Amino acid sequence: MKIARKYRISGRVQGVGFRFFTEHWAIQLGLSGYVKNCWDGTVEAYAVGTAAALGEFKSRLAEGPPSARVDNLQESEEQVNNRYKRFRVESDW
Repeated sequence: MKIARKYRISGRVQGVGFRFFTEHWAIQLGLSGYVKNCWDGTVEAYAVGTAAALGEFKSRLAEGPPSARVDNLQESEEQVNNRYKRFRVESDW
């Protein structure tokens, strides 16, 4: 059964390859959704997949790429949005 989660990551997460790190792991884990930089310096990710895959994804987000520093990771339950057929990097600015 597919579920959805939204993650908000703060710290040194922009300009360090965080979105592409996130995309890589989402694809590896078979997730669909998006990741984007936000105007306030955070990164937002929305992912749809199995509970197990989302658990692993959250662990990877908490770690981040080597050049990042994750200070906070917030997770919220979301409705499954079937418009996402794959995982992609989006731009909101």
